[in-house]
Amino acid sequence: LATLTTEGPAATLTLNRPEQHNAMSTDMLAAAHRCMDAIEAKASPPTVLVVTGAGRSFCAGMDLKQVIIEDAGSIEVPKSLLTSLAKLTHRLRLLPSVTVARVNGAAIGGGCGLAAVCDLAITHADSVMGFPEVDLALCPAVVSPWLVRKIGVGPARRVLLSGGTMSGARAHELGIVDRLVETSDELDDAVDSVVRSLCSGGPLALRATKELLNTLDGSVDLGVLLRGAELSAKVLSTGDAQARLRARRK
Repeated sequence: LATLTTEGPAATLTLNRPEQHNAMSTDMLAAAHRCMDAIEAKASPPTVLVVTGAGRSFCAGMDLKQVIIEDAGSIEVPKSLLTSLAKLTHRLRLLPSVTVARVNGAAIGGGCGLAAVCDLAITHADSVMGFPEVDLALCPAVVSPWLVRKIGVGPARRVLLSGGTMSGARAHELGIVDRLVETSDELDDAVDSVVRSLCSGGPLALRATKELLNTLDGSVDLGVLLRGAELSAKVLSTGDAQARLRARRK
């Protein structure tokens, strides 16, 4: 459900549920955490970690099957999923490696959050990105801190309260994406170029710079993310949210 491959000083973490557009289930997130365990166990972590999705999508957000509550009042599975996502984003941010999101296709909700938490994000003009949580009566509390740090409070407020989705080109204009290519056919060459450039730098210098930036922007605070997971789960359990999720699933 998530795989890790290594080539020289670079590694790639691939979300691997292509038939479900790499929607986040508890099992897929657990697999991603195991990949992170493997990276963190290395004596010399990769200089660069590319994060991407198998197939046509990057990550379509939460798996609706797991966030639709069948037993009245039971939010344990959604809360577990959101907590796991919160911890995964924190681990990606604190990883010594420079993280590069290869946004090959749709990056929605939590998927767009994964792109935002990476140090750099690259996509093509026609990819679909965004945070449509409010359209579904949900609260994007886990990913909000990362978007605020990425594009600033004012722009993040507009994006999150407006909901909906946008093109990769628009995401690039807003600063959610750092580099844009016109077509998906150009994406691999662009990612390879960025990875080669990063790997030519000094690993210790890159690590120290990332640690400094994380301290400056408050990324080390896991507590705000865990509180966000709890808030998101609470809002998700409401009747309005559940009705909209059921309608979307149909």
